[in-house]
Amino acid sequence: MANIARIDPFDDLFRGFFVRPVDFNGAPAQPPSIKMDVKDQGDNYLIHAELPGVTKEDIHVIVDGNQVSISAETKQEKEDKEGERILRSERYFGKVSRSFQLEQDIDDSKAAAKFNDGVLELTLPKRTTSQSKRLNIA
Repeated sequence: MANIARIDPFDDLFRGFFVRPVDFNGAPAQPPSIKMDVKDQGDNYLIHAELPGVTKEDIHVIVDGNQVSISAETKQEKEDKEGERILRSERYFGKVSRSFQLEQDIDDSKAAAKFNDGVLELTLPKRTTSQSKRLNIA
């Protein structure tokens, strides 16, 4: 026999409105993921990553072989005015990060990064593959 429970959809909506951020489907809001585009341009990879509200000083990119890690922190500005109270805050403040692997190793000595209008652009040249060499065992 199935247990049936009556759920009032407005109960969680109003509770979340004043207590915690609520997504439109009623679930608690999760930290955002870094949205990005990755393009293979033959000799290099071009990556555009959206980082709105972040300053370039708060962005960190680490390249290790074919592994790329991007992390950033959005800081909340404190502006408390007398007689004012926050009714709802949906913007995320805190750390976000994302790591991914590319098909080929990156030549990190030639890699370049630019940040403009909330978009991080990474130009990551592919490491030229060296010919394998067979060693003679003496």
